[in-house]
Amino acid sequence: MSKIENSRKIHRHVLCLASSIVLNLFLIYKWYLGAGWDPAVSNWTRKAATEAEAVAAISCSGHGRAFLDGLILDDKQQPICECNSCYGGLDCSQFFSACTVNADGGDPLFLEPFWVQHAASSAIVVAGWHRMSYYYGDQSTTSKELQRHIRKLHDMVGNAVTQEKYITFGAGSTQLLNAAVHALSSDNASSPARVVASIPFYPVYEEQTDFFRSVDFRFQGDTSLWKNYSEAGTDMIEFVTSPNNPDGQLNKAVLQGQNVKAIYDRAYYWPHFTAIPAPADEDVMIFTLSKLTGHAGSRFGWAVLKDKATYESMERYSELNTIGVSRESQLRALKLLKVVLQGGGKDLFEFGHQTMRKLWERLNKIISMSKRFSLQKIAPQYCIFFKKVREASPAYAWVNCEKEEDKDCYEVFQAGNITSRKGHRFFAGDRYVRLSLIRSQDDFDLLLHKLNQLVSEEEGSESI
Repeated sequence: MSKIENSRKIHRHVLCLASSIVLNLFLIYKWYLGAGWDPAVSNWTRKAATEAEAVAAISCSGHGRAFLDGLILDDKQQPICECNSCYGGLDCSQFFSACTVNADGGDPLFLEPFWVQHAASSAIVVAGWHRMSYYYGDQSTTSKELQRHIRKLHDMVGNAVTQEKYITFGAGSTQLLNAAVHALSSDNASSPARVVASIPFYPVYEEQTDFFRSVDFRFQGDTSLWKNYSEAGTDMIEFVTSPNNPDGQLNKAVLQGQNVKAIYDRAYYWPHFTAIPAPADEDVMIFTLSKLTGHAGSRFGWAVLKDKATYESMERYSELNTIGVSRESQLRALKLLKVVLQGGGKDLFEFGHQTMRKLWERLNKIISMSKRFSLQKIAPQYCIFFKKVREASPAYAWVNCEKEEDKDCYEVFQAGNITSRKGHRFFAGDRYVRLSLIRSQDDFDLLLHKLNQLVSEEEGSESI
């Protein structure tokens, strides 16, 4: 072939390619800018993002939040601010100094500043047609991608073994607690399984067990009462909370035996609240998003299970109870875990640990001035996540009223304008109260202020 013919062939190829590009550009133009273009469809995320950012920009004077689903001011069509404890007014700018501070609830709002700093990476936009089915494409009710990220998270933190184990989801850990009791109880046993926990323990264990009134299980109180008990054919189910709610101790199962089964509530087994001395490797372990990321309102939890039959029973429980966990909750959990996993988890866990450690130190300093109150002792431990020995940073202060006349510790704190949680709720007696340290910074600052006033009223004490 001559050079001239070859040149002509190349020229024809270039012209053909150019014509194809022009045709494609024309079709694209006709589709998006011609009769086929619908701005409402092409930019469907824009309005949603604009609305969300507009609400997020409402300052509420730094003492509250406005939400997309909050009440609306009719004249301004703007969400009303929801104020922190002891603050009020339309923009939460009014401070009520004589109010009673809430140190009772377990809302993990201390992590809110972290998510404000990571607003862009943690935000999601959900289309109106997102996951309208009861099921995922594989006809299950659980996101396999979310399961994969949960395993990756535990491997990174080092707080649980997930290899060759099953993972099931629940509407928070609350649903999973009773699902586990149900799964571990024998259907045709000669007597109901005895459900126990070590004092002080999280009251929901008893409340749920009694509420559902199953013929297969009964709540039977403190574990210590059953240490030497043995009865053929009778199952024992022991709740083990580690770290414990309310006192932050890393508990272990007390009961041993062929008919004994343990449910490990690992809600607080994260580096914000405790050292991680080793990966947990129990048969039944329950975790929750609320204490990991602070998103209690999303109602998402998971269980890590060794036994296939237990897994299938808990899956069946969830299927009959709620047809699985909300698909929106699973999507949000997936997005949040992706943020947590960035940088090896250092951002979230260092923020959470530093925040909780400082709160604990400040509280300890005030209580140390008191002859009336004492706090639980938590020994420093080596943490495999932070790779160092670390001091305590528990979610709650477990306070003992030491004076003989202070028979009702709750009333002592109530008189100081502090609402606590009564010790008898945890079956520990009225000389104890639990103070929540995981609420907002406003709540904690007010708690310290009221507590300092209470301690300063003691004879011979010092205020700080």
